[in-house]
Amino acid sequence: MAALRTLRSGLDFLYKLSELIAALCMIAILVLIVMQMLARWSSAIFPGAPEYAAYCMAAASFFGFAAALNRGSHIRVSLLLNAVGPRMRRFVDIWCFGVAAVTMWYFVLHARQFVYWSWKFKEVSQSEDATMLWIPQSVMVIGGVLLAIALTDNLLHLIFTGKNRINHDAIEPTQEV
Repeated sequence: MAALRTLRSGLDFLYKLSELIAALCMIAILVLIVMQMLARWSSAIFPGAPEYAAYCMAAASFFGFAAALNRGSHIRVSLLLNAVGPRMRRFVDIWCFGVAAVTMWYFVLHARQFVYWSWKFKEVSQSEDATMLWIPQSVMVIGGVLLAIALTDNLLHLIFTGKNRINHDAIEPTQEV
């Protein structure tokens, strides 16, 4: 049991860390946009600012996916779940988490290959910044792995305990039927 508690606290720490990194990326976007505005007003040139802001936006999205899943922030259509009984709801929930987890692990497998070939061929961005593309693409893989872990974590938790780990941070509590 101690090993499971350690694993649970490690996963929760990982989700919090990814949430913090996503928040820092959002702050970086703000800083980049303000710096670009200041550069325009002072007739200076800040090459690559829009690209770096886009890379930070992708990083914020991918790092935020796992934490958003566990907070209930992903769009989840529960019309079917609310229309069926508890046993069927559990089955449908397991099926949904299973399909999502398999799909995400499949995405990670191919995204990893995509990053590898970008690194191998030394691809750079087409803009002035000439960033090595494997660097921002790696964020996609890391965030994808985090989401795949979160989906698998929710799936296993649902199978063994009967409940998923989604905590709704809604202002008004959701009504479960």
